[in-house]
Amino acid sequence: MRSIRARLTMAWTAASIGSLFVFSVALLAVRRDILFQQLEDRVQSEAQHIVRAIDLARTTGTEPVFGQSDPLAARTVGQRMGAFLSLLDGYVLVQDSTGYDIYASPQVQRLSISDRDRFSEAARRYRAGNEMQRVRLFNDEVLLAAREAPLSDNARYRVYAALSTGEIDEALRGIASTMVVVSPFLVAVSVLFAWIISDRVFRPIDRIIDQVEAITDGRSLHRRLAIGAAGEELARLSATLNAFIERIETSFGALRRFTADASHELKTPLAVMRADVERAMSPTSTEIDQAVALEEALQQVTRMADLVDSLLTLARADEGRFDLYREPVELAPLAREVVETARLLGEDAGLVILATHADNAEVLGDLTRLRQLFLNLVTNAIKYTPRGGTVEITLVREEEVVRFAVRDTGIGIAAADLPYVFERFWRADRVRSRASERGGFGLGLAISNWIAQAHGGTLDVQSRLGRGSTFTVTLPLAGMPGSGMTGEYQSIVNSTEGPMNMNGMLTPD
Repeated sequence: MRSIRARLTMAWTAASIGSLFVFSVALLAVRRDILFQQLEDRVQSEAQHIVRAIDLARTTGTEPVFGQSDPLAARTVGQRMGAFLSLLDGYVLVQDSTGYDIYASPQVQRLSISDRDRFSEAARRYRAGNEMQRVRLFNDEVLLAAREAPLSDNARYRVYAALSTGEIDEALRGIASTMVVVSPFLVAVSVLFAWIISDRVFRPIDRIIDQVEAITDGRSLHRRLAIGAAGEELARLSATLNAFIERIETSFGALRRFTADASHELKTPLAVMRADVERAMSPTSTEIDQAVALEEALQQVTRMADLVDSLLTLARADEGRFDLYREPVELAPLAREVVETARLLGEDAGLVILATHADNAEVLGDLTRLRQLFLNLVTNAIKYTPRGGTVEITLVREEEVVRFAVRDTGIGIAAADLPYVFERFWRADRVRSRASERGGFGLGLAISNWIAQAHGGTLDVQSRLGRGSTFTVTLPLAGMPGSGMTGEYQSIVNSTEGPMNMNGMLTPD
């Protein structure tokens, strides 16, 4: 495979050869027109000189009178004109009104019989004042012009002058020969300059390639390409590659953290399971000790199964292989179900669960995943709200979207930690350490965020440390842009009777 530099050089060379060919053809065409114009001027000048010679002969009073023509007198006129006409170049022929040749130049006389007949025939057919005529002889081509010179009141001479076009052909052949000789040198110089220019152009690209090749693995992703002044395009290329490398570095960092966190999350239950199994297998253990050990091991297996299930969900979501079974979903019944679960959980935690209002709204989504989303937010709020606190759940329908919000009076999240709350395995060290009784995997919010985005919505958080948090899910209504709802479901939305509270009772608008 040829390099781009070689292909550009070849393309430049081909373009140069083509341009040189077109220039040569144009030069020959223009030069030919100029030479023919010059030759026409010369032929016209020759014809004019012949007319002047005839006028000079008339001043001697020796021209014959037509109707009583005397061949001897005509020959006398021809002899008198011959002294002057012999000085002219080319083919010169003078005839009287009867078609008799009074004078023929030496070049005309040297023509073969067939060429002279052809020349005379062309001269007889020619009419003075017409455009100049090209006559093809055996081994030459001439440009013929005619003039009429007055001989007497009723008679005129016919004057024919012609010059060979061989001079033009010779000049054009000379130009063509020169171009043939000079063209190889011009092409060679063009190839050399094309190679030098392409080398200078690709030198910064070679440096970029060397710098990119130096970034061979994840440990060297911190390096960046130098953005020089080689040109706007190369500067943009370097900036784009730097942004790409930065994204790769971020992805590698997230992958390393993900691997370390997943390994740590699996390491602890595995260590506990190993200790439980060793205790159950101990010869000194009683049946009660074995039962307790097996129960603890089962809890750890359940914990690991939940973790693996969450990781599998996120992995399938990342690869786009997780299908959502979309169907019209009424959110008010789902919200009531979530509230009932929250009250059961909040009762054990000593929390007050408020659910004062829920608008009737319909979205196009996966009922199972939406339930998982809402439960994740509710259980997360209950987990991080101290005893005696409050968790408030609302469902508000707006013009094109519906908002499901969970507000708690819990420990809150520091402002510096808010950008990371949806990252996998993220937990603020002070309140979400793995040793805490509230400890989880740190995957719930990541999964919740993915579910919201998969339904064309968003998941937002507002929080202040020590004052609680508010998580809000925004979903498009069925039939609205981004929901994927078809027209048949829009009528279902419009047929709702009004807002309801969490207990299913209709409330005033």
